[in-house]
Amino acid sequence: MADVAQLKKVCTQVRRDIVRMVHAVNSGHPGGSLGCTEYFVALYFDVLKHQPRNWNMNGAGEDLFFLSNGHISPVYYSALARSGYFDAKEMASFRKLNSRLQGHPTTHEGLEGVRIASGSLGQGMSVAIGAAVTKKLNKDNSIVYSLHGDGELQEGQIWEAAMYAAGKKIDNYIATVDFNGQQIDGSTEQVLPLGSLKAKFEAFGWEVLENNAGNDIEKVLEYLNKAKTLLGKGKPVMILMKTEMGHGVDFMMGSHKWHGVAPNDEQLAKALAQNEETLGDY
Repeated sequence: MADVAQLKKVCTQVRRDIVRMVHAVNSGHPGGSLGCTEYFVALYFDVLKHQPRNWNMNGAGEDLFFLSNGHISPVYYSALARSGYFDAKEMASFRKLNSRLQGHPTTHEGLEGVRIASGSLGQGMSVAIGAAVTKKLNKDNSIVYSLHGDGELQEGQIWEAAMYAAGKKIDNYIATVDFNGQQIDGSTEQVLPLGSLKAKFEAFGWEVLENNAGNDIEKVLEYLNKAKTLLGKGKPVMILMKTEMGHGVDFMMGSHKWHGVAPNDEQLAKALAQNEETLGDY
């Protein structure tokens, strides 16, 4: 297991990367990216068995991750760059014309670490299940992971995939829902209440874990590792991970208004002052 103090330093740097990327082009999604920082750092710097510097699209013999809620690409790109998939300096091209780092991840430009285009919500679980089935057929004991937004669960395709995963005993798969209770137009409770996600996924036949501290790196590690112990027993695993929209930047925290709004110059300065440089800005 990686050093927790070091992981926290990485989280701080990733938050700097997020706000700087979005500010530079006055476009992007900082709120959910900041809220999922601990998850991405835990996954890419400790839990995931992967080969950043020997990446290939096939991914045989290594764990795979699929980002379904692709609009939180800033945190995804930062985690990929900081863990060694590509030079951190490339983050300066975020959302620019002909950049490999588009607003939603794409595959046609060949960005290392990205295996699916995502941003059309509801599709990532289906793709992840397909990858998990492939690993089973190939007798590859690696694990497949995916991340989803809670608002994304308002898409019907998610529930078709959830039914399939349990019905076909896809037990080499760990999905996580970023449960921050916010989406672009307001709270999930206001837009379309989700009810008890735990009861729903259990009714569909999943093993369900509830992490109520998704912005605590130690808790994120604890639950990801606990989820791994539940694999191979005939059920897919779901982690319901409570996070805070905009976590780490005080004026963004808890507000759906920062779902897809870039900070201005003054706000950027405040955000960076709250997150000191740890690994070197790009």
